[in-house]
Amino acid sequence: MRFHSQTEKGFTLIEMVVSVALFAIVMTICVDVLLSLVNANRKAQALQSVMNNLDIALDGMVRPIREGSNFHCGAGLNTVPQDCSAGDTTFAFEPFGNKTSDPPWVFSYAVDSNGVGRIYKSEDGQAPIAITAPEVSIDQLEFYVVGTTPGDTTQPKVIIVIKGSAGIAGSTSRTTFHLQATAVQRVLDL
Repeated sequence: MRFHSQTEKGFTLIEMVVSVALFAIVMTICVDVLLSLVNANRKAQALQSVMNNLDIALDGMVRPIREGSNFHCGAGLNTVPQDCSAGDTTFAFEPFGNKTSDPPWVFSYAVDSNGVGRIYKSEDGQAPIAITAPEVSIDQLEFYVVGTTPGDTTQPKVIIVIKGSAGIAGSTSRTTFHLQATAVQRVLDL
């Protein structure tokens, strides 16, 4: 018959239970951190997509403005050039290649039926179409136009200032932004 001595190596049942419990706690914390990182990455990618939409909308405004003419800012007949150094939410211009009988293009700011501020575009004199995503909330859009007076020494230019916030559906976090773009008319205005 063999007796067990105190010098034998091995784990007791209590040591095994404690080590398994510690392992489970550490793994639970690690999985929670991993899931948080995956969720944060998903939100960052969605927000990047929303901001790309805003960049594309702004680029889609600046390019035709550069090639256009007869800049008009503010109220009044939008086929007559007009400065507005104080800024306004509506800007009209004659796009390159447009016939004189065609209506000017108009960019404007308005709040939609859901209470979200958006940038709108009208190319045909009809109802304007939103060019920014609903996830982008524009709080302020101002067009500043100078140099439209014929014979002045200033080349016509438009400064676009946009302030707002962007977020993704299902998230309360929002990112604020302040953007400014300048478009100078390419056609000489002498």
